[in-house]
Amino acid sequence: MRRLLVSGILFLAILALGTCGYMLIDGAGFFAALYMTVITITTVGYGEVIPLSTGGRIFTVFLILVGVGFVLYVFSKVTGDVIEGRLQKSIGRMKMKNRVARLRNHYIVCGYGRIGKVICRILEENKRPLVVIEKDPDKIEAIAKAGHLVLAGEAADDQTLKEAGIEQARGLIAVVSSDADTVYITLSARGIKPELFIMARSSGEEGAETKLIRAGANKVLSPYFIGATRMAQQLVRPTVIDFIDLAVHGGELGLRLEEMAVRESSPLAGRTLMDSGIRKDHDLIVVAIKREHGEMMFNPSPATVINPFDILVMLGGQDNIKALEREL
Repeated sequence: MRRLLVSGILFLAILALGTCGYMLIDGAGFFAALYMTVITITTVGYGEVIPLSTGGRIFTVFLILVGVGFVLYVFSKVTGDVIEGRLQKSIGRMKMKNRVARLRNHYIVCGYGRIGKVICRILEENKRPLVVIEKDPDKIEAIAKAGHLVLAGEAADDQTLKEAGIEQARGLIAVVSSDADTVYITLSARGIKPELFIMARSSGEEGAETKLIRAGANKVLSPYFIGATRMAQQLVRPTVIDFIDLAVHGGELGLRLEEMAVRESSPLAGRTLMDSGIRKDHDLIVVAIKREHGEMMFNPSPATVINPFDILVMLGGQDNIKALEREL
């Protein structure tokens, strides 16, 4: 697209040069000079529409060499772009940027490796809007085929983050392979939007988590540490881990652990758990309540009052959870 824009500007410059030349050398009017320039550089050959002096003919020879050569060059480049699909890809990138610019309360996923791919899939399944920033050309096409919005570029670059709509984003997830790159991404994102929620992947190396927190990450997770802990717990407490898997991922029991935010206008606000009907009417168990200021209450009693802006962590059937969401 940049090449087409430059070509258009140069074409207009040649038109202006030819028009001014005929007007100055042979005293032609503006329209006649413009008409003479167009038929000359396009090799139409309708003949001279104004009497040309020797200087005018020399100028015409110069205009033919410059103008016709330029037109042939542009034609070959445009034809090559169409044949190789570059023009279509450029238009596709423009459409992608326009779609990204319309996002609100979305997540920015930096990196599309094995971890980033799973994160994008889960976000899509839960209807969370997202855009991926990836610099590897081989992965960009795969991301688009997967149905995700994608921007090509360095995630640590301020301009790339702004194109991804960081000012309107709900959160950023940095899952690139290098701790150093993750630190740069975190610093850039925090500098643009200080209140943004940032989750960062750590390699697990000593000091990496501390540096990422200093850079501004809200949450730092190490897939290697989590994986090792999960495998060890499966050996030590297999039944507990199996139950957690069933509750988090669903399974033969049909149970799910879900969280639900209590809005200020919610009918649950100001009522106790016993009076809310969550257990009685919807057969759901409130496992924990996270208060507005971050306090976590595990296994709350029936007399616990539900406050506005609380987050309820519930265990129960997926259909029952959806029914409660529809009711609220």
